[in-house]
Amino acid sequence: MPVPTDQPVPVEFSIQLSADYPDKSYGAANVYGDMVEQAVLCDRLGYDAVGLTEHHLLNCLMNPAPLQLAVKIATLTERLKIMTSVIVLPLHDMRILAGELIMADALTDGRLLVGVGRGAFPYEMGRMGVPMNETRARFDESLDVLEALLTHEEVSWDGEWYRFEPLTVMPRPVAPGRPQLMMAVMNPEGIAASTRRGFHIQTTALSGDHSMLVGQVAAHKQAKIELGDDGAHLTISLSRVGLVAHDAAQRRRQVEAAHAYYGRFDNVFTGPGIVDHGMIRPLPRSQSIEDLAESLLVGTPEELIEKLAVYDELGVDRVIVNPNIGLPQAETLETIEAFAELVMPHFTGRPAGVAA
Repeated sequence: MPVPTDQPVPVEFSIQLSADYPDKSYGAANVYGDMVEQAVLCDRLGYDAVGLTEHHLLNCLMNPAPLQLAVKIATLTERLKIMTSVIVLPLHDMRILAGELIMADALTDGRLLVGVGRGAFPYEMGRMGVPMNETRARFDESLDVLEALLTHEEVSWDGEWYRFEPLTVMPRPVAPGRPQLMMAVMNPEGIAASTRRGFHIQTTALSGDHSMLVGQVAAHKQAKIELGDDGAHLTISLSRVGLVAHDAAQRRRQVEAAHAYYGRFDNVFTGPGIVDHGMIRPLPRSQSIEDLAESLLVGTPEELIEKLAVYDELGVDRVIVNPNIGLPQAETLETIEAFAELVMPHFTGRPAGVAA
């Protein structure tokens, strides 16, 4: 069986368009207008992609309709890929979602990359009628149903969560294998299994855990070797909070903002899920600001190049940088521009503004 070569491949970069606004009065028009403005800037600066979350009922990462936003972005950009990071399968009926994905793929001119996951926030999932203890089983069956509906006609199903007579989702995909699917998964075993099934991978290393990241990338690489030519195109993307700081004072302020952001994020991810009228209550964190600073992609361009060189050496294909942690839009745009001009060229081999 042929195996992928070990020729170096440039790292590509994406910006995560994660809506995080502690001030409810900012309004939906401003929230999503900011995200679109960031995407247009990314397209101009030569980023490979932007990422869109799906989250409901919360003011952190809030995006209840990522495919709508994907189509909007596609109308205003020329070549930027648009990733969902991620669509939460247990919250959808696959018979409806399959058609929506095919339609969005057509309307984005084939630039849609569909990241899928099972959900992460117990508060959100429970109030949407899907308890966390059911999400794994629901996700596994939903993924099988979705793949079948995208690949075949006259699909019938008799499972635990889906039962239906033969049907064909219309319209049919624009081309075989479209839209491309990406799996959100962290453990190396899951990464290997998902890669063997032909999925691209989205992952993260919690708190910048290097040994965890080494295992994640190694599992993906080994699975690609087992697939031979059939797996040569598969990629692994790493998501990290990241910001460009030009001096120590700016870096400190950005890390403090990240610390406050994680005080909200942790509340609904691993914490008690205390939410007041849609607003996540910030909670104290045991991790110090100094320790958090060490685990983030926050620093001068030179410091970021040094940190990213580790990912480049490991063989990460795409780094998804999230600068959206509640800072003013102007500062977020400045980070996106500075990162593209001062950091990206060291890894892509292209000047800012030049696409792959």
